[in-house]
Amino acid sequence: MAGLQFKAAVLRAPRTPLVIETVTARDLGPDDVLVRVRAAGLCHTDLEVIEGQLVFPMPIVLGHEAAGIVERVGSAVTDLSVGDHVILHWNPHCGHCFYCDRDQPILCEDYLANGGKAGGLDGRPVYSSAQGAPIHNLMYLGAFGEYCIVPAQSAVRIPAAMPFDRACLIGCGVMTGVGAATRIAKLEWGATALVLGCGAVGLSAVQGARLAGATRIIAVDIADAKLETARKVGATHCVNATREDPVAIAKSLTGGRGADAVFESAGAPQTFRASVEAVRPGGQVVWLGKTGVNDDVSFRWGALMQEKRIVRSSYGGARPERDFPLMAESYLRGELKLDELISRRIRLDEINEGFAALKRGEVIRAVVTFDS
Repeated sequence: MAGLQFKAAVLRAPRTPLVIETVTARDLGPDDVLVRVRAAGLCHTDLEVIEGQLVFPMPIVLGHEAAGIVERVGSAVTDLSVGDHVILHWNPHCGHCFYCDRDQPILCEDYLANGGKAGGLDGRPVYSSAQGAPIHNLMYLGAFGEYCIVPAQSAVRIPAAMPFDRACLIGCGVMTGVGAATRIAKLEWGATALVLGCGAVGLSAVQGARLAGATRIIAVDIADAKLETARKVGATHCVNATREDPVAIAKSLTGGRGADAVFESAGAPQTFRASVEAVRPGGQVVWLGKTGVNDDVSFRWGALMQEKRIVRSSYGGARPERDFPLMAESYLRGELKLDELISRRIRLDEINEGFAALKRGEVIRAVVTFDS
């Protein structure tokens, strides 16, 4: 496959439009697979790179929430075959470092050491320009293109009946939110959950709470349209924070205690503060959103007392080879709602308009879809 060329959306500098260019792929390594991308979601993490809030080498192909079809496999790959339908994940890991041995692959030393280089798991660039210059790829994927080369472990086989545009959402936002409720907070049947922010991650946390058996699921946002979607996917109470106090609502529904678990997915100082005010003594706070890495967020000390537990989760405790097929099957049974998360389907050459809509808060997820 030496010299495979295809179209991809390339970011050459922060705060500039992505440009559709022809890129050339390197040869497959023994543990690589070539995937023909069929759908890729536009995520806020991609937008942070575009806006210069996350710094990566340029030029770069973004995109880390994707699904497609295996086209070729490396010589050492034995568990994937050409034609397999797969969801991609952005957390390849070595399996034997200090953190992998402690069941924390999100902290894998190889993953973190090479992630900032924006290449393959070996740290080397995967693509090049027409002039032969390196082109980087985000989070070991770089899925805003017709193809991508990924570590074999980043491609997880799913049922062929799963639609690609829904499947891709599982690869990042849905896994993060559902996993936060089911894997991190480990919500119990009958619990009260509060979700602050109803983007793709927050709406997935709502669903995770529903699937875990929470009795009350309080969704909070400042957009009524997103709250209506939250109700459709499982929220029992919807709070517009411009009109009501979500902390007061959570306490009023629980005899003054507060929610058993609070999921912050808005990424704002005021919602981080609200998360610890709204959780009950002994309850669990899961921070999913993020603010600037050098920003300060202040808290009332009393809100942090009484045995409250606070954890930051980047991927919902993901074990993709276990969780992705389970989620796909849940969707096919009608339990996990994914259609409601897609606000817009776009072509690759409409990607800049898609990110502009994401920045304006007009979409939950815009998904790039590729023709057969």
